[in-house]
Amino acid sequence: MYSVKTPVSGPGHTTSGPTLTRMPRTGPSEPRERLLRTAAGLFYREGINGVGVDRVLAEAGVTRATMYRHFPGKQALVTAYLELEDATIRGYFEAAAEQGGSPADLVEAVIEGIAQDAERFHTRGCPFINASAEYADPQSPVRQVVRRHRDWFRATLAEVLTAAGVPDPDAKAASLVLLRDAMLVGGYLDGASVADDFRRTARAVVTS
Repeated sequence: MYSVKTPVSGPGHTTSGPTLTRMPRTGPSEPRERLLRTAAGLFYREGINGVGVDRVLAEAGVTRATMYRHFPGKQALVTAYLELEDATIRGYFEAAAEQGGSPADLVEAVIEGIAQDAERFHTRGCPFINASAEYADPQSPVRQVVRRHRDWFRATLAEVLTAAGVPDPDAKAASLVLLRDAMLVGGYLDGASVADDFRRTARAVVTS
């Protein structure tokens, strides 16, 4: 999980607002957690189809029998990876809400959290878009996880904007989703951070 904390200013940082920090996870058995964490890193960095199960097992230091106790196959491991990504994004919203402040403050915290996520943790594009490119069937379990995440993300943005009294919240939430997609893909393809462009454009959308 992640939390949102007040950032410490430093060279090259001109924005204010929350900063994302990693928090320890608890719950699942340690081998399962290590397997999933290893798979998530490999799938995101190198692509899902480019990473075989044997590679994941070797780097995680677990046996095939251990994997099958927790995941019936690679596709189940992939869906768990995407569900972990989904839980992380949901954690951003929860952490931002826990900071208190006005509904307008929450809108700003969400925009800043999305931008920082792209800058710090998702420099190789959107994991959901990347996975969708490798799983063409929209009815596959992988694509279903992607669909649920995107539906939730858009609806939650609309709720946050509605609470802040932003006009036309559904349309503006859809615009923010598109902006996030563009930021993640553009940042990866161009090899440069476009998070500041996202911040500026997202704020303009919200206040228009």
